[in-house]
Amino acid sequence: MRAAVVTEFGGPDVIRTQDWPDPAPAAGEVLVEVAVTDIIFVETAIRSGRHGGFFDVKPPYVPGNSLGGRVRAVGAGVPDEWLGKTVVGRSIGFGAHAELALTTTDLIEVPAALDLETAVAVFGDGFTALMLEELAPPMQGKNVLITASAGGMGLLLTQLAHKAGAHVIAAARGQEKLDLSKAQGADLTIDYSKPRWEKLVLEATSGQGADIVFEGAGGELGATAFTVVKDCGWFSAHGAPSGGFAAYDAAEAERRGITVKGILDLRADTTTTGVTGAEVIKRAVAGDLVPVIDQIYDLDHLADAHRALENRTLRGKALLRVS
Repeated sequence: MRAAVVTEFGGPDVIRTQDWPDPAPAAGEVLVEVAVTDIIFVETAIRSGRHGGFFDVKPPYVPGNSLGGRVRAVGAGVPDEWLGKTVVGRSIGFGAHAELALTTTDLIEVPAALDLETAVAVFGDGFTALMLEELAPPMQGKNVLITASAGGMGLLLTQLAHKAGAHVIAAARGQEKLDLSKAQGADLTIDYSKPRWEKLVLEATSGQGADIVFEGAGGELGATAFTVVKDCGWFSAHGAPSGGFAAYDAAEAERRGITVKGILDLRADTTTTGVTGAEVIKRAVAGDLVPVIDQIYDLDHLADAHRALENRTLRGKALLRVS
């Protein structure tokens, strides 16, 4: 099969399209003919050699996790009824950016109400967005700050906060991204590339700060966002496109009564939330989660997708069409 392979840790140019051994499903596994896969920012950090403490992977490897396609084969113990179905799910470990990928049986058949690209676009980010929705306090009537608001997950969080009745403050870089955030339900938009942007957050919250902060930018922006959390507020440090997750003073968080959730609270293998893939798709069908797809790349141009993510030129989601 053809696969996009990270040949060594480094920049986007280390990604090469290569022939790779066809996988075969073991007991309890499913082999999927991949049609579309998701691309998320954390994959660029893993490719560069960062996040080794969170993801156990070494080159050469096939990146990618969330995928959609047709079930070709099943391993022992898996019902034959899966054969031929169009599904979305997650690859076992990595491996989604290839013509064939192995998954577990934790798959969702794509309903007729969703096309496959939409289902894949919502599946990964939607899962995390719903985990954050579940972990966060009730949002109705609260001031909710969302950073990196024009990214794939930021837009979904904006939609969820808006539907929950929050006063949504969306922070992003540049007017195009602010306009997109506004169109998805933001009440106030702030360009955080401008100096002292956090003062605008305080002004919008009568000097109290945001009750809830969904922090998807990381780095210095994320650290600044932490300074505008209201006392006894709630803060998630789930994004790292600026080079690392938001730094914060744990002693200050404790002193001010701020609840902080980090990346380990949002990994599918460590989270204590009850979100399921079926719920993500159900909420997408209901219109609660509407992914915004900006670009769709082919398998030979995964490196270009990584560059777009790193250069922050995307407005919404990027997908990879494999077949």
